[in-house]
Amino acid sequence: MTRVTVREQTDQPDRTRESGPTDSNKPAETTGPAETIETTETTGTAETVESAGSRRRGGRGRRRGWRVAAAVTVVAAGGAAVTAAVLGTADDGEAGGPTAGALPPNTAEVTRQTLTDARTVDGDLGYGPSTTAVSRVPGTVTALPDTGADVTRGQELFRVDDQPVTLLYGTTPAYRPLRAGTEGQDVRQLEENLAALGYSGFTVDDSYTGDTASAVARWQRDVGLPETGRVELGRVVFAPDAVRVDSVTAALGAPVGPGAPVLSYTGTAKAVTVELETSDQRLATNGAEVTVTLPDGARTPGRIDDVSTRIDPGSGPDADPTTTVEVVVGLPEQRAADAYALASVDVTFTAGRRPDVLTVPVAALLALREGGFGVEVVDEAAGTSRYVAVTTGLFADGRVEISGPGIAAGVTVGMPA
Repeated sequence: MTRVTVREQTDQPDRTRESGPTDSNKPAETTGPAETIETTETTGTAETVESAGSRRRGGRGRRRGWRVAAAVTVVAAGGAAVTAAVLGTADDGEAGGPTAGALPPNTAEVTRQTLTDARTVDGDLGYGPSTTAVSRVPGTVTALPDTGADVTRGQELFRVDDQPVTLLYGTTPAYRPLRAGTEGQDVRQLEENLAALGYSGFTVDDSYTGDTASAVARWQRDVGLPETGRVELGRVVFAPDAVRVDSVTAALGAPVGPGAPVLSYTGTAKAVTVELETSDQRLATNGAEVTVTLPDGARTPGRIDDVSTRIDPGSGPDADPTTTVEVVVGLPEQRAADAYALASVDVTFTAGRRPDVLTVPVAALLALREGGFGVEVVDEAAGTSRYVAVTTGLFADGRVEISGPGIAAGVTVGMPA
């Protein structure tokens, strides 16, 4: 929601300039008191503003033509603040709007260009966010991997009571023991892994059959587990892909119970993690392309692989929670980052791009009293100007895309002093 403060000068004579500031040597004449009205802007366009003074005039006839009614600040797409004069509607509805009383103090040209809404933020190059692996079985830690080690499907992640906890691939975490008669997605996930490891004699589906149990028993024999044909909860850890050990929490020889953290892991591919303010969430769309600038200045393409919201409760009883948007950017060209294990990088997000459009400086916009925006089109040869309603598009780099009757490249528009 945008807060709009409106200051309106009522009963302003027709001879006061309608589009821009008055001559500094000739203060505007007034016949009524100045009033201040505060309202709330909720749509991103200027609302119709009616002063208390005009309401008191009742059926008094309106003057013909447009006049400056207020100064409004609105928030445009992408968070850009736009300040513009609010203009009333021409009573006679003439095409192209009324003629201004004097030329504006400055001018700018309408230009045709490609407009890009982009923002560059800091990011951390590493291996992406980490996940904690906990022990689901009680016992003593008897083997741990080295920090930085890669673990792939079917390999040991750690050992408890000298029995392995094995890494398998999948997105559904292990949450129950699996045995003959069990059905569900976790069963299919287990069978897909057994098939990928070379075990056969069963159908990959959602049902844990006797054939599945026979394959599990063969797998247990090969990894050094009792050949029960059942998968004990805690003897496998599912991860989406191969993992890299990020840190080790448990100590060798330490007792662990269900839920005790043992180690943390990440993916094995280089990735960039970025934290955005919630107001910048529009920048992050899954699958969108970004540009990553490495410490040596080299640029490499990136792709947004994951967007998630993080809530930090803060420290202390009176701390307010904060919300951020965590973005994980994958690097399709992994070799570009081979020289860096960890590094600070720049990530350029592109929220919008409009090729070959007409643009003016944002400051050239005038907010229309009935809603929307306009510009003051200046005919310097004739020494006249007129107001033209325009449709706005992308805001970027201090400029805004516009279109409207008579708007073309090279047209001169008014600008504030």
